Amino acid sequence: MKRRTRKNYRSRATIFFRPDMEVLEFGCGTGSTAIAHAPYVKHIQAIDLSSKMIEIAQGKADAANIKNVTFKCSAIDDFSTPDQTLDAVLGLSILHLLDNKEEVIARVHKMLKPGGIFVTSTACLGDSMKYFRLVAPIGKFLGLMPLVKVFTTTELRASLTEAGFAMDHQWQPGRNTGVFMVARKAQ
Repeated sequence: MKRRTRKNYRSRATIFFRPDMEVLEFGCGTGSTAIAHAPYVKHIQAIDLSSKMIEIAQGKADAANIKNVTFKCSAIDDFSTPDQTLDAVLGLSILHLLDNKEEVIARVHKMLKPGGIFVTSTACLGDSMKYFRLVAPIGKFLGLMPLVKVFTTTELRASLTEAGFAMDHQWQPGRNTGVFMVARKAQ
């Protein structure tokens, strides 16, 4: 089931890409998504907080002879690029792990060219695990779990809209799975 979902996500995501696109992926982890999308775009800058993840990602890209992905150890808050220079930004399985989701969404909006897209696949735990709103902060405080923000799909859509995005596409591959959204910056 998991492999099928990933395949569906990739085929859905790639219909929004063009060969001339400059893309940023933040929270890239081991680089699998950046490498999978590399054939469909001009260049991907892929960043992650973990230098170990970046090392693994670079090894995968080297082994696959992928030349149009640049991996860098950086947080989205520290990443520097001029405003309105990117065609697409990917934030996959990351927004619920950020303390400043709205600030990051606003930053992504500034990075994108007019008409640019923000692609996210996000765990909207408020839809299926409402009690998690109470459990997550306690677990974080006690050191039992990392920061996990709980919000609904409706709340995520509102965050994107408030930042100036219009929704192009929304899809959820199954119950209790992440919600895939493509939001577009106005022309």
